Amino acid sequence: MRPRRLLLIRHARAAGGPVDRERPLTADGVQQAAALGAWLEHAGLVPDRVLVSPARRAVQTWEQAGAASSSGVQPIGEARIGDNTVDALLAAIRETPEHVLSVAVVGHNPSIGALAGVLDDGRSDPMTRRAVESGFPAGGVAVFDLAVSFAAVGPGAATLRDFRVPGD
Repeated sequence: MRPRRLLLIRHARAAGGPVDRERPLTADGVQQAAALGAWLEHAGLVPDRVLVSPARRAVQTWEQAGAASSSGVQPIGEARIGDNTVDALLAAIRETPEHVLSVAVVGHNPSIGALAGVLDDGRSDPMTRRAVESGFPAGGVAVFDLAVSFAAVGPGAATLRDFRVPGD
């Protein structure tokens, strides 16, 4: 099986608002999202497929990140990511076509941080693991290598390779 990579991305900094789904990125969040895209490009981690929560701040995060990279990948709006549960995230990821090698999920806490915590197979660098466990800040990205297909992804099925908050 060809190696697979999963990127868990928490949306960049967002403003408050009366309707959670409509909260936009702040000016800092826009810069943070662009820095994320530049970092993905520089690190050779531009994904083949991008699943994005329908929340405005998540959509804007990928718009800025995608514009700052050579991605050209059209994001897929995925309502289950907005459900903000680990099970919903896993269900969306598991539907990834077999030919895709790299998937990014742009979503929210607590589900992004919780999924990052349960995916790791224990073979990651301890410092990187502690960074994820200490909180998953806005604009953060956790990079996992998968030992299984996306269809079989679940707890303990991936190795955490990197964790960054570009632009901070």
